[in-house]
Amino acid sequence: MTQLWQLGALELAGLIRTGEVSSRAVVEAHLARVEQCNGHLNAIVRLLPDEALAAADAADAAVARGDSLGRLHGVPCSIKENIDVAGTPTTNGVEALADAIAPLDAPTVERMRAAGAIPFARTNLPDLGLRVHTHSQLHGLTRNPWNPNVTAGGSSGGEASSIASGMSPMGVGNDIGGSLRNPAHCCGITSLKPTVGVIPMATVIPPEDLGLSGQLMVVEGPMARRVADVRAGLEILAGQHWRDPRSVTAVLADSAPGERLSIAVLTDPPGGETDPGIAGAIRMVADLLSDAGHDVVEATPPNYERTIDLWRMLMIDDVRAQKELLGLVLGADAMSLLEQFDLTSEPTKIPETHLMHVERYALMRAWAAFHQDYPLLISPTWAQRAFEHGADLDVTTGVEMMTNTIRPVLPSNLLGTPAVVTPAGVVDGLPVGVQVMGDHFSDLRCLTLAAEIESLVGTITPIDPITQ
Repeated sequence: MTQLWQLGALELAGLIRTGEVSSRAVVEAHLARVEQCNGHLNAIVRLLPDEALAAADAADAAVARGDSLGRLHGVPCSIKENIDVAGTPTTNGVEALADAIAPLDAPTVERMRAAGAIPFARTNLPDLGLRVHTHSQLHGLTRNPWNPNVTAGGSSGGEASSIASGMSPMGVGNDIGGSLRNPAHCCGITSLKPTVGVIPMATVIPPEDLGLSGQLMVVEGPMARRVADVRAGLEILAGQHWRDPRSVTAVLADSAPGERLSIAVLTDPPGGETDPGIAGAIRMVADLLSDAGHDVVEATPPNYERTIDLWRMLMIDDVRAQKELLGLVLGADAMSLLEQFDLTSEPTKIPETHLMHVERYALMRAWAAFHQDYPLLISPTWAQRAFEHGADLDVTTGVEMMTNTIRPVLPSNLLGTPAVVTPAGVVDGLPVGVQVMGDHFSDLRCLTLAAEIESLVGTITPIDPITQ
């Protein structure tokens, strides 16, 4: 018999809407699942049971009255702990912000509530989200439900671990260096990094204003086990909001039903080595899409490696400019990792910074031209499978390993373009994510192809956590 915690967000909303189950029963089922799994996984770091159950009772009363209901009416959701949820601390995973209570919701949380969702849990992240491995000084290590000895990814690793294990049906995270997509790959779920500006984001916890790389690249986005739920999340969250001056109300391109697409496939991204099992999984997805009638061609976007180099240069420059502040709040592990990137050098001078941004613009134009021939690109999410805990901190091999591993997620960050990750299968006991990338404002088209991949490959979560 299927349990409520095994169902997707839209399925749960449908059952609540028709009265087949109550919102209270759904919330209670997920609270029970948290009780069952979270002691091992440490993905959820703060529960809001009283508030969530009161909201569930109000949701059930609305159903009984015949009120107009939102798309996620009565469905619990989880929120990463660097996104404001009114009345709870936005800790960013650091002790210095343990009591930084947000007086109001972030725009994404506000819109999730308006759609009827019930925030019931806050999830773990690394210190200030500055690792691709989720271990914070405030809350400790989050484990991967597929294997307790490897990373859940980061920085939205708490979200991915909780969703993959059935503790949450859906959540919200963010991404400046793959942070929505890294943990989706590691934990076997689906996520969307939207086009910059499509989904608004804002905080009332200092610093409220983004640095330059953040203004250009950081986004918030939905995470779930099913593509349909992620698509619903985009439709709920998208649109201009006055608190985010970057945000726009955009017309998002989609594919026509049954449209035959020209799809580029990149199984072995330039700039490093790719695990043969991962390359094989992406090739298998490409073959399935070809068999389904799409025109799938091996092709590499222009200056692929340079997009990775330039992302790193811009990010490190921003970090160097904030190194004194970071030194006050980061834990020892996070600081040790950052120091491997030579933070002692001075930030780039203005003329050099100017040239970097000119080059970024040229790369955006070149990739846009590529997408005229190939509207969509599929590639690995990570070039390697989930690494062992703490491997990114090794002073000899950590930075090289991490840079090699995450390189496929970085181009869409630099360019500000959308990317969806959905499972391509399981290789040697660990999930592998396929990444679908497109040009600016093609978010829906990326999701449509991801949904087709899901229909061909299937879903692989929720799972019961493996504990040893």
